[in-house]
Amino acid sequence: MTRTVDTTITAALGGQKVSFGRVLRDQKRIILVAGFLVVASFWIGGPTGGWDVAAFFSIGVLIGLVNHIASEYSLIKTLASGREPSRGEMTRHALVRLLLVGGGAAAVAVVFWSTGIVTLIGLALFRLITLVMTSIPLLKELKRQ
Repeated sequence: MTRTVDTTITAALGGQKVSFGRVLRDQKRIILVAGFLVVASFWIGGPTGGWDVAAFFSIGVLIGLVNHIASEYSLIKTLASGREPSRGEMTRHALVRLLLVGGGAAAVAVVFWSTGIVTLIGLALFRLITLVMTSIPLLKELKRQ
C-alpha cells in the first residue's frame, strides 16, 4: 500500500472519521490511470472514426473506477467502525458490487450490441491494471517483512 493509504487506514483504525474526499485523494494514481485510458481511447479511436468504440471503452473504465473507489471507501468505513465484519457479510458486499458492476456493463453491452461489448473490455482492462497497481506494493511490503 502507498504511504497515503497507510495513513488513511491508520486514521480509520484509530477511530477517526475518514471522508469520501480523503479516499478520493488516496486513489489519485488510479484516477490518473483511468483518465489516461479515457484520453488515450479517444486519441486513438477518434481519428480512425471509432468514436463510439472509444466512448464505450471509456464507459467500461469509468464503471471500473466507480467500483474501485466504492470498494476502497467500503473497506475504510468498515475499518473505522471498529467492528469485525463476518466473512459472509464481506462476501455479500463483494457480490452485490460485482453484480452491479458486471450487470451494468453487461446491460450496456446488450443494449448497444456489437459496439457496446467494448464496455466489458474497458472494464476488464481497468480491473487488471488496478489489480496490478494494488498488488505490487502489497507484495513488496510482505517481502520486506
